[in-house]
Amino acid sequence: MSQMLTIRILAFIFLFESSLTLIGQNPDHEVVCFIYHRFGDSRYPITNVTLNDFEAHLQYLKKNNIQVLSLSDAIQYMKSSEAHKKTVVLTIDDGYKSFYEKGFPLLKKYNYPATLFINTETVGAADFMSWDQLEEVKKSAIEIGNHTHSHRYFLNEPVSTRYKIFEDEILLSQSIIQEKLKISPALFSFPYGEFDEKMKEIVKKAGFQLATAQKSGVWHEQTDHFEIPRFPMAEDYSAIKKFIEKVSMKPLKVSSQSPQNNIITPAEKQPKLTLTFEIANLQIDKMQCFAQGGGCNLKIIGQEKNMVTIEVHSSTSISSRRRTLYTVTVPDKNGSWHWISHLWINPSVDGK
Repeated sequence: MSQMLTIRILAFIFLFESSLTLIGQNPDHEVVCFIYHRFGDSRYPITNVTLNDFEAHLQYLKKNNIQVLSLSDAIQYMKSSEAHKKTVVLTIDDGYKSFYEKGFPLLKKYNYPATLFINTETVGAADFMSWDQLEEVKKSAIEIGNHTHSHRYFLNEPVSTRYKIFEDEILLSQSIIQEKLKISPALFSFPYGEFDEKMKEIVKKAGFQLATAQKSGVWHEQTDHFEIPRFPMAEDYSAIKKFIEKVSMKPLKVSSQSPQNNIITPAEKQPKLTLTFEIANLQIDKMQCFAQGGGCNLKIIGQEKNMVTIEVHSSTSISSRRRTLYTVTVPDKNGSWHWISHLWINPSVDGK
């Protein structure tokens, strides 16, 4: 069997499987999601956004008449027949007190919704929001999502017990939120963006409509609703110029990807990622790849008519890193950049 025939078969399987869960998605609609954690808390720059940067984000969205939706409303937008409009979703993970004290007032000032994912074990602890504060934001266009109970590294658990622990935590968190806030969240966020395929199935089985990951990219009609990408906003990435670049980003829509899973072993020092996509009006001679923490190698391994297959791998070992993003970007002939990321997770490396 020729390489290109194999690629076509894989592409057909990928699109068929995707259509089973993404049926009804509007091919003209795209959503750029952002993830925030702390606000105006300089103690933790790796997860903090300054208030000046955050307000600059909101000012830009308002000035440019960009549609800002909650995740739940974004699901409906993606299914709708309404005209395409540049759309952004703002999400916040963990429920830190700095969101309530500093981020939330700015959202109210600009009259924007957001989606807040909470881990119920820490609610009311020193650095986290209380149930009364969560009740208050819930009444002001902030929807609440499930972020498990303990926010632990579930991939560190033995396979023999991992999935029961994970499912029990989801259900416990749901029951606590129901008791305290009188709602049953339909949205889920994987702690640290870490999951395997069986954990995704557990989230689906539990009745959630959508789950977010911690890999960057743009939500489009082929995106798996149980690993929605989000661009991180922290001090190293949140300058207004970088924010505008992400708002303007378009998806790189792949027809097949290998491997599908994101878990690697210590022996996989430079794992390879293979992507196939339509060239259309993309300038593939200007394609770039990035491997978090080091260099990246990219080569075209197949091309026929309007399809291209590329292989990407880190130029150095990633075996000492727990999480490593591979990112591919390519401009089109109109000057817009298209983006896709894949997150590798090595559970043998301590995540703390």
